[in-house]
Amino acid sequence: MSDFGKATPVDAELVLKLYDFRREAVMREARRFMGTFSPQSADEIIGVMMGFGNPEGAYLRQVLGYWEMAASLVLRGALHEGLYLDNSGEMFFVFAKFQPFLAELREKLDQPGFLAKCEEVITHTTEARERLAWMIERQKKMAAMRAAAAR
Repeated sequence: MSDFGKATPVDAELVLKLYDFRREAVMREARRFMGTFSPQSADEIIGVMMGFGNPEGAYLRQVLGYWEMAASLVLRGALHEGLYLDNSGEMFFVFAKFQPFLAELREKLDQPGFLAKCEEVITHTTEARERLAWMIERQKKMAAMRAAAAR
């Protein structure tokens, strides 16, 4: 386990506020969409993301923006990294969906910083990198189970 030092009561309060934001009604809908969104290509992601008139595009942008904002709090020193990582499993879940397409997305969107804050937090420690690898494998297994069930 990484040594992040001691979290403060202020860190705990911020983590709880981040949790509360995830419970907001529209955010719940956005998170529900992200739970079922299983992109197969960068172009599919871009198609959804650029659907400015569709709720799915708004949901995708809202969830990604939320996790980038939360990761930024860690990177700028406003939130204890260890406490954040302990309570951000959903960030790993979401990032794992996009990770295989990151380079292509960054190029096609002309956004070299697309999901860069999440990536930096996730790749900062061995423990977090291992958690991401586990999440990617878990999502592959879940996709295989869904495909088998659909037959």
